[in-house]
Amino acid sequence: MILAAAYWPTHAMPLMIAILCLMAISYRYYSAFLAAKVAVLDDSRATPAMRMGDRQNYDPTSKWVLFGHHFAAISGAGPLIGPVLAAQFGYLPGLLWIVIGVCLGGAVQDFLVLAASIRRNGKSLAEIAREDIGRVAGTAAATAILFIIIIALAGLGKVVVKALGGEQVKYPAGSKLVLAEGTSARAGGRERGDYQIPAGAKLIWPGGEMELSSPFTLHSVDPLGPVTSGSTITLPSTAYRVVPGSSWGTFTIACTIPIALFIGFYMYRLRPGRVLEASIIGGLLTLGATVLGGWVAHQKFGDIFNLSASAITWLMALYGFIAAVLPVWVLLCPRDYLSSFLKIGTIALLVGGTILANPKLEAPAINHVFIHGGPTVPGNIFPFLFITIMCGAISGFHALVSSGTTPKMIKRESDARTIGYGAMLIEGLVGVVAMIAAATLPSPDYYAMNTDLDKVPAFHAKILEVGGGGGIEHIAMYEQNTQESLRGRTGGAVTLAVGMAHIFDQAAARLWRGGEGALRSMWPYWYHFAIMFEALFILTTIDAGTRIGRFLLQEIAGRVIHPKLGQTSWWPSAWLSTALIVLGWVYFISSSSMAAIWPMFGVANQMLAVIALAVVTAYLANEGRVRYVWTTVFPMLVVATTTTTAASQMLARQLTTIATQFHNPAGASRTMAIINAAVQGALISVMLICGWLIAIGAAIKVWEAWHRPSPAARRGFATVGRE
Repeated sequence: MILAAAYWPTHAMPLMIAILCLMAISYRYYSAFLAAKVAVLDDSRATPAMRMGDRQNYDPTSKWVLFGHHFAAISGAGPLIGPVLAAQFGYLPGLLWIVIGVCLGGAVQDFLVLAASIRRNGKSLAEIAREDIGRVAGTAAATAILFIIIIALAGLGKVVVKALGGEQVKYPAGSKLVLAEGTSARAGGRERGDYQIPAGAKLIWPGGEMELSSPFTLHSVDPLGPVTSGSTITLPSTAYRVVPGSSWGTFTIACTIPIALFIGFYMYRLRPGRVLEASIIGGLLTLGATVLGGWVAHQKFGDIFNLSASAITWLMALYGFIAAVLPVWVLLCPRDYLSSFLKIGTIALLVGGTILANPKLEAPAINHVFIHGGPTVPGNIFPFLFITIMCGAISGFHALVSSGTTPKMIKRESDARTIGYGAMLIEGLVGVVAMIAAATLPSPDYYAMNTDLDKVPAFHAKILEVGGGGGIEHIAMYEQNTQESLRGRTGGAVTLAVGMAHIFDQAAARLWRGGEGALRSMWPYWYHFAIMFEALFILTTIDAGTRIGRFLLQEIAGRVIHPKLGQTSWWPSAWLSTALIVLGWVYFISSSSMAAIWPMFGVANQMLAVIALAVVTAYLANEGRVRYVWTTVFPMLVVATTTTTAASQMLARQLTTIATQFHNPAGASRTMAIINAAVQGALISVMLICGWLIAIGAAIKVWEAWHRPSPAARRGFATVGRE
């Protein structure tokens, strides 16, 4: 890898073209092999949609319409955020994992789970596990899926909170601020005790110092003392830096909810069946909300949308609850249409913009400074690269979709190749674009956005080493261009939005030479469009994921407690189960930092991929195609190895945290730290146990199939499937 990095392109266009070619070759040849030899697709066989069509759940659907539905369902924020965070290790390892992972792992999983579900009458992953491996495997799969959904929604929700919510950040004890010559701080702000610190101030902490290139608000109950030119301010223990929320972004995203409600009414009541017409109107209204947000943010009443991280969390919880209990046509389906329209269009613009602009890759190909952990990913490149970048390479969450609505809508078996394998390749392309967007930003600016403000002193010296040291920040310029506070906005969403705006700006400059001034005025609109684009990805997953979690929890409660609780139409059960799911992911958002919650999300998601691949392996063995189980066993072993290693290291950290906290003074903070570590450790343990139980069960099925007395079955010549 190090040798390859020395000859790696320094601009994005050659990379993009090469990756597009590799994905095209993979689809043309490997997916054809999987379709013909492994899945044995046969258009003469009637699909569940054709045999069991009820116009509700089982409904034959056009291939390209279903492709759009499937892509909208699988494409959350994972392929956008994971690569941005993993850019800490350099762009080369992440790009290699995305391309290899999606071609040989992620697309294979999605396609073969879809094919298996079609042959099992559209059954879910847990039901296929119960039928093809055994009752224990089915129970373990259902348990793992429930926990994984909660962790996944928390990880995605945290991204929105970090992008939109305001925060209060304390600097290390003993820190001082030295005002630049010719500047002075002034009192004033939203609250009494706010001080406006001008750009150029120097932050000094025990063991280091740095210049703060952007102005900011400092809150202190105690008086600061002299705040004139060149004065030194010793920060009181009560002082903290105020990071404002994004009024523009919050307003724009809030507008998409009434827009979705209107589009739902338009499509199902006012103009039934006019899907394209409704999508165009919805897209134009959403773009209009993005532009209007710029005006709102500069008005006095715009402060209404300047919300804290806690307020954003609870508003998102309220949205998730309402969306999950309302009929799907009211909010869920219209938002899917809107998000699909914007997702596909924006991805096409980004790919075209990257080829046109051919931006320079500012990030190192391999970042040796943070290869053993850094501010965005607190762990070694192995195994944490593989659980940080998940959805763009392989995502267990997709198996829920491939064994959910999609297999009940397939008209012909051959459509599964385009929908299952092809849609996942497009998601891999999303991950590639996200990595390139992050890599085009200068390293000092990347780390300025992706390092928590309270952790800057711990990483400042190492950040200076990246790219040879002494890098110059342009963060103040980016903040001026976007009209937002960007420093310390961890989570990846802000970094990706700036990177996307950067690409759009360079592509537009290529098309309109001499119009740099006019193009610079477009920066805030590009940035906030990108934020809205990311948030739509996430909210689509949150509302759909909460509904899936609600159904699964009701199913479990109906079996274990009382059958009445399993009735999805009984509103007390629906409301209670939805509330429990929402409170679960709100708890993790509130109790964990981004650096802690994203690896947990990665472990959960990748363990579900192990489960999905194990179930498909057992299915192939039972179908007499044991000869081809290598297509699923190889990626399963890779993902199982990386995920188990990462989970073991994370579990050791939680145990260390618990042991350390017992030596601290008793108090509420110690109790909460112990509870959080214990809960996270327990969830990691449950997911590992469930994953390996199913993998072992699948291995037994393969062993039995290989040693069957029939030579034809052992050689994999028997291809007769069960109904």
